[in-house]
Amino acid sequence: MAARRALVVLIVLLAAAGLGTLLFHVLAPGGWTLPKLVMLAAFAGTAPWTGLCLANGLIGFAILLIDGPRSLPGAGDPGPLPRTALAVTVRDEDMRRVLPPLRHLLRELDACGASDAFTLFILSDTQDAQAAAEAREVAAFRAEDRDPSRIHYRRRPANVGFKAGNIMDFLDRHADGFEVMVTLDADSEMSAVAVLRLVRTLRADPTLAIAQHLTVGLPASSAFPRLFQFGMRAGMRTWAVGQDWWQGDEGPYWGHNAAVRVAPFRAHCRLPLLPGGRHILSHDQVEAAVLASAGWGVRVLPVEDGSREANPPALPEFLRRELRWLAGNMQYWHLLRLPGLRPMGRWQLMQAILLFASAPLYLVFLLAAAAAAATDRVSAFPAAPALALTGAWLGALYAPKLLGYTEVALSPDKLARYGGLVRFVRGAAAEIGFTLLLDAVSSVAKTNALARLTFGAHFDWTSQNRGDRGVRWSEATRLLWPQTLLGVLVFAAFTTAGWTTALWALPLAGGLLTAIPLCVLTAEPRFGRWLREGCVAAIPEEISMRDWRAASSPHEPGLALLPQPEAD
Repeated sequence: MAARRALVVLIVLLAAAGLGTLLFHVLAPGGWTLPKLVMLAAFAGTAPWTGLCLANGLIGFAILLIDGPRSLPGAGDPGPLPRTALAVTVRDEDMRRVLPPLRHLLRELDACGASDAFTLFILSDTQDAQAAAEAREVAAFRAEDRDPSRIHYRRRPANVGFKAGNIMDFLDRHADGFEVMVTLDADSEMSAVAVLRLVRTLRADPTLAIAQHLTVGLPASSAFPRLFQFGMRAGMRTWAVGQDWWQGDEGPYWGHNAAVRVAPFRAHCRLPLLPGGRHILSHDQVEAAVLASAGWGVRVLPVEDGSREANPPALPEFLRRELRWLAGNMQYWHLLRLPGLRPMGRWQLMQAILLFASAPLYLVFLLAAAAAAATDRVSAFPAAPALALTGAWLGALYAPKLLGYTEVALSPDKLARYGGLVRFVRGAAAEIGFTLLLDAVSSVAKTNALARLTFGAHFDWTSQNRGDRGVRWSEATRLLWPQTLLGVLVFAAFTTAGWTTALWALPLAGGLLTAIPLCVLTAEPRFGRWLREGCVAAIPEEISMRDWRAASSPHEPGLALLPQPEAD
């Protein structure tokens, strides 16, 4: 692993050097000014994350083309299964969405003849106001099962320790006799094949504490999640394959859709309190780090089959989720010196920090560029070097996604799953445009959240809206006026240097000007319907549904199997 990790460091350094050279050729003409120096410093701060994106993308792409991802040992071996708890964590959730996938999973396990090894536990942290209704729905769900004794419901009166506390309470009080638990979130959907693959992987390799799948988005009716998950899927595949190559058994843990060995998790994953006695919000990377430091393996199975989750239905929910994750990941600063962690464990925590800490640097770079455009009257805008820098920078930053798209385009079988080349390219183009707009909006929101954290603000986990909805113009304006105002000011500064400069800034900052209409449009049911009917950004599962529907009911249009948006 040392040589592989050294190669990753080398790629990061070469990427930083190459992009830094391009930036120097952009900034050097006309001499150095304060805005230019700020641009250079901000760019240097983003280099580690940009280089890591390029390294994981290149390595993952090469492996997928040449060799394919390696399978985990024993994933398909038959034989007796360890006693396994299906542990589903819920808090103030709509149980009408949570329970049907669990019913489907239990029935699939019955059909596989493996159900005797599995017991379902619904672990609730729901508050008092909704608890009675939740208990009634679970009781009805339990009564309708062929074996009600295999379904258990437990509610904690207080959300102590958040989700990590919920899981540990279950392990302490209810998990005796279970060797493995499969962790599921309220929006998780797993097939029996996927669950059995993970459990058998742990059975075959006694050194592993966690085995998990890639988790892909569910087919979505709303425009926002379908565009978001189309790109996330492509990037996640190459990223995970590349990362697995150099991290090995010291990989990340994403907290759900995973098989976990009970004994080591219970022994090592009691999380410390933060300064001031606060509980850790984002638990999963810490758990992976302490397990690896205790000599246990944590592995990602880089396949997409049978492990799914719902993505936020609209931009407001997406930003709230991002800010929750940001608050949790920033807590890792306090844990970097946690005794006993191995270097890779500390890097996992640092990588989680970099995921969000780079956002203010991108914004500082943009603001400094606007200031340079407005104040530099000596040198003309270096259009060719600036375009080369922008193309190379965005290419490195989005390398996992772009190379993931390329890998699909080079495979006739994978293209067929996406409905053919034309549909796939159309979806990729729509997603890339969407992501460029979204990332500018998100960077401002993250920067604002980091500033609030710096001055003592606290964020807590709250219940999430998972249902499709429209977003009113008034709501979008209240949420996104800072992005819009900043966009107006930035482009006013760029246009003082000429329209060429403003056009150059569009890929980096265009999303600021369009933040409010982007929010409304991507939640608009009619726009989502138009994308569905045109099969734009359709994931393979949606294509399969469409083909099945056409074969079984050729005269009935639409995608009845997809969730339909609720009225605003």
